[in-house]
Amino acid sequence: MDRRRCLEADLADPLAAARTHFALPEGLIYLDGNSLGALQPVVAARLRDVVEHEWGAGLIRSWNDAGWVELPRRIAGRLAPLLGADRTELAVTDSTSANLFKALAAARRLRPDRHVLLTDDANFPTDVYVAQGLATLTGDLEVRVVHTDEVASHLDAEVAVLTLTHVDYRTGRLHDPVDLTAAAHAVGAVTVWDLSHSTGALDVDLHRWDADLAVGCTYKYLNGGPGSPAYLYVAQRWHEEISTPVQGWFGHAQPFAFSLGYQPAPGAERFHDGTPPVLSMAALESALEVWEGIDRAQLAAKAAELTDRFIALVDERCDDTVEVVTPRDPTRRGAQVSLRHAHADALTQALIARGVIGDHRPPDLVRFGFAPLYVRHVDVCDAVEQLREVLATRAWDRPEHHARRTVT
Repeated sequence: MDRRRCLEADLADPLAAARTHFALPEGLIYLDGNSLGALQPVVAARLRDVVEHEWGAGLIRSWNDAGWVELPRRIAGRLAPLLGADRTELAVTDSTSANLFKALAAARRLRPDRHVLLTDDANFPTDVYVAQGLATLTGDLEVRVVHTDEVASHLDAEVAVLTLTHVDYRTGRLHDPVDLTAAAHAVGAVTVWDLSHSTGALDVDLHRWDADLAVGCTYKYLNGGPGSPAYLYVAQRWHEEISTPVQGWFGHAQPFAFSLGYQPAPGAERFHDGTPPVLSMAALESALEVWEGIDRAQLAAKAAELTDRFIALVDERCDDTVEVVTPRDPTRRGAQVSLRHAHADALTQALIARGVIGDHRPPDLVRFGFAPLYVRHVDVCDAVEQLREVLATRAWDRPEHHARRTVT
């Protein structure tokens, strides 16, 4: 009965057509799009064309003839609707970590008389590392890490920058970006949001949030490919005042004038620095074609439906050795559900062996990501059935599932 309802929900899914663009192996239930998105055949074809024709035959002429030099700007145009932003507010460049460093440094320069960079203990660890590195470099910043439930109460006149990840990478819990941004602004602080676990799965609206700066990756829900270029957002109101700490030639107003004096490009484009990585940029540009006309509200609605169904089925079918740690209120979670289990790594590996791919986060969490473009309701139903069987038979307790391995 549950599976029939899932099939019926899939027939009514307004995003169902998007799944046909992806190359998902038969019999595999892929619930790890919050770590690495699935491949689209059009992306593979685009890469072959870039390598064999644009690079192979066109060589250096392709910077102009194939439009390589405009790739970051074109991609920004495709990304902007998914972020509730304007193209001129986006720079597509570098990794999320590199962009976060630039964003934090730029945000702090907007508040030079303040000396606290505030974040929480649920932030993605690399974001904290980047903040600490900036503090070490400047010598006059304190990185203040507070409990995730106490962020608003620590906002005061000492805080220069509030930086948070929108979706907790472990539990899937959401921060409220509107309220926290408003609270930061009320004490004169600037905000930097990390949207790596949000863009392409939730209704991100940076204009409505009144966000100052934001960063995010493109290889998760946006399916840009392993290590695809990240993005950096700068609100229009800061364009005349903000500066980048990394002044590279692609962030110059006239990069091909080759002048020795730096003149920043307009808008967020000044946050470009070195030469764009054409192969990964081309893959990302092609991957974003599927998003044309996709409504952000539909993404969020489907993510809520999938995660609601998963939680309900886990409650109904699975024993009490697993605990749902993700908020049950869909307005308070991202497009993922995390379960606590005493042997989470082994459980994850047992599920992978059965074709259900999630991932593990130490010490005791199994994560399942529900990419709205290609995960179906029937995938949810079938994944929980496999989970039920693994738990009921203790299939996770086999020696091969307890081997030491790299966590991805």
